Amino acid sequence: MGMTMSQKILAAHAGLEEVTAGQLISAKLDLVLGNDITTPVAINEFQKAGFHQVFDRDRIAIVLDHFVPNKDIKAAEQSKQCREFACAHCVSHFYDVGKMGIEHALLPEQGVVTAGDCIIGADSHTCTYGALGAFSTGVGSTDMAAGMATGTAWFKVPSALRFHLTGRLPANCSGKDVILMIIGMIGVDGALYKSMEFTGPGVAALSMDDRLCICNMAIEAGAKNGIFPVDAVTEAYLAGRCERPPVVFEADPDAEYEKTIEIDLSAIEPTVACPHLPENTRPARTLGEIKIDQVVIGSCTNGRMEDMEAAYRTLRGRKVAQGVRCIIIPGTMQVYRDCVEKGYVTAFIDAGAVVSTPTCGPCLGGYMGILAAGERCIATTNRNFVGRMGHVESEVYLASPATAAASALTGYITAPEEV
Repeated sequence: MGMTMSQKILAAHAGLEEVTAGQLISAKLDLVLGNDITTPVAINEFQKAGFHQVFDRDRIAIVLDHFVPNKDIKAAEQSKQCREFACAHCVSHFYDVGKMGIEHALLPEQGVVTAGDCIIGADSHTCTYGALGAFSTGVGSTDMAAGMATGTAWFKVPSALRFHLTGRLPANCSGKDVILMIIGMIGVDGALYKSMEFTGPGVAALSMDDRLCICNMAIEAGAKNGIFPVDAVTEAYLAGRCERPPVVFEADPDAEYEKTIEIDLSAIEPTVACPHLPENTRPARTLGEIKIDQVVIGSCTNGRMEDMEAAYRTLRGRKVAQGVRCIIIPGTMQVYRDCVEKGYVTAFIDAGAVVSTPTCGPCLGGYMGILAAGERCIATTNRNFVGRMGHVESEVYLASPATAAASALTGYITAPEEV
């Protein structure tokens, strides 16, 4: 029996000719990732286990992004511990204030990850890098500690679901609408410990930013990873960017999938996930008048340049509705700079929005936009669990940047074509 794309990558990194779903393997890692919340825990475990050096200073990335610039004393202490560890072990890819960005937007941009890689990260949205044709998955901080010391990790080889994409997205729709629709279709456990592999002629019509967004939220369907094939779009993105040459893996024609799900991209419409699960999706046009207090455009899901462009197209020359707080967070310093140079930041400020330096911030209820009891937010983030962005009696609605920006103008959840 043939292998899926993910299985081929895992087999290569395990030094095996083939692997099968459910098999336990030990695989070599191309990158181990942590952030300012998870890395301190990993450092403690690293030291407790008696490790004294990392396996490869060039294969570890530590990104301070969740509470940076530091929001309080605890955040400052966590960041200090990361800085001291990175300095002591000469970690090449250490990103602090002024150079940092939201980790899953930053590492592809900086060429730290590439096609064919096997990557673990102590953050659940590490599955983002599957957009580049890598096997990439989130782990706990103890696994991160072991990975930093040994350069290996244990995996149970996942089975796979195939999503066969056809057609092209309509105007005002993006990868966020695609993945919300899929999660609404299969549920938050519909791909539990499976690989979500995206194939078909529709793949070519998706931008790299669309693909990064889709793979980012594979975890919200319970998936072990999401992955796209390497095509001309991928190759153009990687060209001249990556520090390691890409390695292209393709699924075998007779690869075994548990199920194939057909997705017609032309039938996608602006979609919103209502509280309190990402699977609770509805077309934006059907929601009626749901008043909002806050809009957040950013996160590791939607903080890239195309996301900023979508917000700009909607907000330019207009005003955020009275009583609505609109918070825009570019995903990296490069995205921030591009927004400044293109005049987007001025347009956002003129519209009545506030623009932050890159941070995860409000996504996990950290800072830069905590909700009070009874408040509602429409956000381009990835989770809308109870209390995710603040008070347990607040509500979070997930949407694309175009839908979030349109809603900022009306004060109600609004489909982009309605403004």
